[in-house]
Parts: sequence; C-alpha cells; structure tokens
Amino acid sequence: QVQLVESGGGLVQAGGSLRLSCAASGPGRTFSRYTMGWFRQAPGKEREFVVAISWIGGRTYYTDSVKGRFTISRDNAQNTVYLQMNSLKPEDTAVYYCAATLGNEYLVMSQYNYWGQGSQVTVSS
Repeated sequence: QVQLVESGGGLVQAGGSLRLSCAASGPGRTFSRYTMGWFRQAPGKEREFVVAISWIGGRTYYTDSVKGRFTISRDNAQNTVYLQMNSLKPEDTAVYYCAATLGNEYLVMSQYNYWGQGSQVTVSS
C-alpha cells in the first residue's frame, strides 16, 4: 500500500509561484518504479491531467496549458515528487492531486492506483 501526501498549496497572486510536494510512504525502494502524475480539479469541472514523470525520471509529459510554466521533478531517495509552478494564472486555481501508477498510460486517471488527498491552489487576479 502506498500513501501519498501533498503539501505546498496556498494563495498566490497571478504571476507568482508555488511548489507542491508529494511524499510517498509505503513503497520503500520501489517508489522509483512508479510513474508519478499531477492532476487538478477546478470548481465545477472534471479532474484533468497536468503532468507526469516516468519511473526512471527521464521522461516528463505536460498538458499544453502548463508547458513552460510548470516543472515536475522527483527525488527517489526521498520518495518525493515536486511540482514547481511559475507564472501562475487564475485559471490554474484548483485542487491539485498527486497520483502513482505502475502502468504506462500516464494520461488515464483510472490507471493510477494511489492518490493523495489534494492540495488547494488559489491564484488571485
């Protein structure tokens, strides 16, 4: 069993930055085998894919709306994945969830076996 805990959300003005962290417990040395993803859900909208990083950390995948502004990284020794968010916009306001999968379909929510509780990010205009 893997537990994921997000932290680092908050309120920021447009153009500002935040860094989210997602700490995993339970996977031990197998954490590096998981593809880690970030999803977000804005009020009244469906949860959507934001970014993912492959299990070896060599490949990253971003949704178009965050390319050039968000950066995902991982520290397998610390069982932690990070999401650096720069140049934030009001439309980035959402609850951000990290998730873990051993599968290859990183865009598909149903492929993710484990989810965090979510972290609120609010960007004011």
